Amino acid sequence: MAEKTGVIATLRATPTPVRYLLGGVLINQLGAFVQTFILLYLTFRGDAIGVAGLCLAAYSVGAIFGTLLGGELTHRLGPRTTITLAMLASAPLVSSIPFVAKTPVVLFLVVGLAGLVTQAYRPAAAVLLSDLMPEEHQVMAFSMMRIALNTGAALAPLIAAGLILVDWDLLFYVDGATALIYALLAYSLLPRVEAPEEDEEKSTVDSRTAYSTMLRDGKYLAYLAAVFLGTIAYAQSVTALPLEIVADKYPTGLYSAVLTISSVVLITCELKITAYIVRIPVHVAVLAGHLVNSFGFALYALAVHSGTFVILGAVFAVSGLMIAGPSMFAHPAKFPAAYKSRYIGTMQAVVGLACAIGPLFGVFTFNSLGGAFWIVIALVNGVAGLLAVYGVRVVKEPAEAGVA
Repeated sequence: MAEKTGVIATLRATPTPVRYLLGGVLINQLGAFVQTFILLYLTFRGDAIGVAGLCLAAYSVGAIFGTLLGGELTHRLGPRTTITLAMLASAPLVSSIPFVAKTPVVLFLVVGLAGLVTQAYRPAAAVLLSDLMPEEHQVMAFSMMRIALNTGAALAPLIAAGLILVDWDLLFYVDGATALIYALLAYSLLPRVEAPEEDEEKSTVDSRTAYSTMLRDGKYLAYLAAVFLGTIAYAQSVTALPLEIVADKYPTGLYSAVLTISSVVLITCELKITAYIVRIPVHVAVLAGHLVNSFGFALYALAVHSGTFVILGAVFAVSGLMIAGPSMFAHPAKFPAAYKSRYIGTMQAVVGLACAIGPLFGVFTFNSLGGAFWIVIALVNGVAGLLAVYGVRVVKEPAEAGVA
């Protein structure tokens, strides 16, 4: 079993199209600057913070609906076509932001549409990954995709720092260029994937049937609730943790150290940890990951006493993410082709919603709760773990789950 699920075995079993897919994800993520830098860009230009905040909100709302749209398009058009169209639409939209920045209404529209089409590729990429990768390596494959996303997210700010020194507008031109490159790679290198044995079923399941079935699937709804609460909890690592560091009068360099350590640990260790995690029951891995994650959040409550607790908390938080994350990320891909893209798109929309709400929740509650805030977050994440165990312990066919 170890030989079949190890890192080397997984890399050897990875089909060439999957390598192209993951390479495209990495390239696109290296230029993903809009959501991260739109606030700084607009305030640097002299725009009101309210305008910048509304632009960020427009992108977030677009991203939520974009993943749902991506799930539906993937079902109807296929993963390759969806990725290609999404990236072709994204390239001109993000590249045009500097040209429309002086007209707020047009800017909101462009940024919102950019969020919509940019995130539409994610369900398609997940579906294609699950279709191409051998079943015994699927959790590892989703771990590889997470590493590609996290590597891009870690390197993108470094690239952005160099571009800003030349011209802020280059952020969006490069973002558009990476989207265009991804579109060309997807069209020329990714295969058209079908699931012949499920084609007849797939053609008879319309969107209303698929989503109504999902709403009757209590286990999947519990899984979505777990994803929502867990994402809100983890979002505090980039929202409330900086506030904690400032409140405790630590140098801002401590937060930079936390981000660097978290990224290095995640990128270098996740695949190896996943190789061990896939050997135990999924619900055990999911529960263990959430418990380790919660312990990390609880350590943040002790940050007032020593900055060491901040570092330790970050290590435990990211370790819990590595233990539970791949299995949680891969879960929607286990459903039949008739439902899979919609289930994946809905999960990613829930992640987007939690990412939008999480920072607001952290900012408004941290000051009122003080150190107790992190205990609350640890408990919230623990509840997410219990919901996740119920949601992933037994995978049912959606049609069966709907009548259970």
